Amino acid sequence: MTNSTLHSDLLFRSKPMTVRPEWIDYNGHLNMAYYSVLMDTSVDDLYPQFGFGLDYLKSTGCTTYVAEFHICYLRELHEGDQVYSTVQLLDFDEKRFHLYQELWHADGWLAATGEGLTLHVDQAGPRVAPMPDHIIANLRKFHTAQSPLPWPDRAGRKIGIHRKG
Repeated sequence: MTNSTLHSDLLFRSKPMTVRPEWIDYNGHLNMAYYSVLMDTSVDDLYPQFGFGLDYLKSTGCTTYVAEFHICYLRELHEGDQVYSTVQLLDFDEKRFHLYQELWHADGWLAATGEGLTLHVDQAGPRVAPMPDHIIANLRKFHTAQSPLPWPDRAGRKIGIHRKG
C-alpha cells in the first residue's frame, strides 16, 4: 500500500487536473514530460501553505528552483484522464526542501511517483539563500502534521542497470 491509501488525511491533495490532448505522444498515451508538468502544477496548489507564490517573489525577490526531480512511471495516462497529486514533505533545512508526490488517477490507481529537491533562491544573485522565519515555521508545521507518515517505499531510489555477480 502507498502512503496515500494508508494516511490520505495527512497528505496534501491537489485540485483535479485533466490530461490534455496536446500532451499525448505518438504511442497514444501521456508523454513523459507532462507527468512532470502535472506534478509541478500540483505543487503550485501547495505553495501558498508554505508562503510561496507570486506575491512572495514580488516582495522578496526570492523564489524556488527545483535542483533534482525523479519520476517513476507506473501506469499510462490517456487524453481526458482526471488526476490529482498527493504531496509529502520528507525533509527541509534553511535553504532546501525534499518533497515526495504520487500522481493518482481519479479512479483510484497510482500512475506515477515523483521526488524532488527544491532550493530557495534569491534571484538577485541568483544564489541559494536561507528562507525567512515564517516560511521555515510553515514548513515545520506542515512536516510535523505529516510526521505519522512512513517514509515512502519509492523515495530515495537509485537509477541504474543492476547486474548479477
